[in-house]
Amino acid sequence: MSRKYKFHEKNGAYFISFATVYWIDLFTRIAYFDIIIKALDYCRTSKGMEFFGYCIMPSHIHLIFRSADEKPSELIRDFKGFTSRQIIKAIQENNQESRKEWMLWMFAKAGEKNSNVKNYQLWQQHNQTIQIWSLKVFEQKLNYIHQNPVESGFVTEPWEWKYSSARNYCNDFEGILKIDINR
Repeated sequence: MSRKYKFHEKNGAYFISFATVYWIDLFTRIAYFDIIIKALDYCRTSKGMEFFGYCIMPSHIHLIFRSADEKPSELIRDFKGFTSRQIIKAIQENNQESRKEWMLWMFAKAGEKNSNVKNYQLWQQHNQTIQIWSLKVFEQKLNYIHQNPVESGFVTEPWEWKYSSARNYCNDFEGILKIDINR
């Protein structure tokens, strides 16, 4: 049985989570966060990805998004492929990365187990995908996303987490990534 969650409504909005292999805490350096933010911004401005919520945690990412081009699977596939290559390259070139050898070894080990991967596997292959079919589901998933850093003990209020759309929904802050909401 496939572990991949499916996008049944190509024009629907979805909550999706995806994690690094072995849940490695990769996003502990600003350079790696920046790769994700730039890639998400590119997907939004050039690939038809509409964002309604996001949160980037140390080992995983949550998004609420929709594909204006009705190609959600392709968007996520391309995003994960591009960011994987960029982050692996950034790790290889970062002489200050204290975990470089260990992370590259772990990503190589994960890649060996997957016939679709040539060298390194950064992201787990499966995604948790849930269609947003009502306002109640949207609010539930958005709250879950925004509470993730609070529940993890990183911050006391959701809008304090720099890499979350909670800041976009708060009038006192500006998010680091634009989202598609009407205020």
